[in-house]
Amino acid sequence: MIYTVTLNPSVDYIVFTDTIKLGELNRAGQTYKFAGGKGINVSRVLKSHGVESTALGFTGGFPGEFIKNSLQEADIMTDFIEVAEDTRINIKLKGASETEINAPGPAVTNEQTEQLLEQIRRLSPEDTLVLAGSIPSSMNADIYRKIAQMCPGKLVVDAEKDLLLSVLDSHPEFIKPNKAELEQIFDRKLETVDEIKDCARELIKQGAKNVMVSLGGEGALFVSESLVYKAEVPSGKVVNTVGSGDSTVAGMIAGIARGLSLEESFKLAVASGTATAFTEDLATKEQIDNVLSDIKLTIV
Repeated sequence: MIYTVTLNPSVDYIVFTDTIKLGELNRAGQTYKFAGGKGINVSRVLKSHGVESTALGFTGGFPGEFIKNSLQEADIMTDFIEVAEDTRINIKLKGASETEINAPGPAVTNEQTEQLLEQIRRLSPEDTLVLAGSIPSSMNADIYRKIAQMCPGKLVVDAEKDLLLSVLDSHPEFIKPNKAELEQIFDRKLETVDEIKDCARELIKQGAKNVMVSLGGEGALFVSESLVYKAEVPSGKVVNTVGSGDSTVAGMIAGIARGLSLEESFKLAVASGTATAFTEDLATKEQIDNVLSDIKLTIV
């Protein structure tokens, strides 16, 4: 079984508007509400690929109920731990550019944290655990490290600098920083594929088995100790980048779960992320299949 962990889930309220004028009344065009959070997004895209998963994490209040109901309606299994405060609501403003307003998230007690750790302890060596996204401010910063160390199965991690670095000695199957996160980790501007590749290889030296780097419109890299794939993506109208990286993670996991080769799995990963960027919500299987043949891989 694949388990996704979202420590700080959200209801993502996406608002499309032509202009945003601060201090004035603004009228929205289309609006959407989705169950959000990186691990939850991975579970939703896995479902599009026909791959089952169970979503873990913390939910509370009416936004938490919305998340649970949304996933259950999509036939995605959940085993969330209930907290007293409301799950956060994040606002995504889509105008001439994208603006995000992310709330901090609810308080999580030590007892509730221990409940989650007990869920992790019960996993089997055959299970895959996806650890993705931010943590509530009430949780200790070492929570990723604790989860990674006690995970008995395969580990996949998509998180920012310190959270990501804290799990490397647990040898995750792959990690997925984007280019900006890689630049933050190494405190330098990365201009070329070789520079990105060298930084990814450094993370492999520190413990990661593989590194997948998303490059936005420039595609993606998959870096192992002995091989590097560069993916080129088709041009298209980018509608919504929220969840694109999570879709990439889900596509890679889905390919591996279906027994595809490393090359085919990476191609499916990039197609999943690209298709999501071209739609208002996370991509469906049909949308992913429509761009799959346009993804070009080269060994670099």
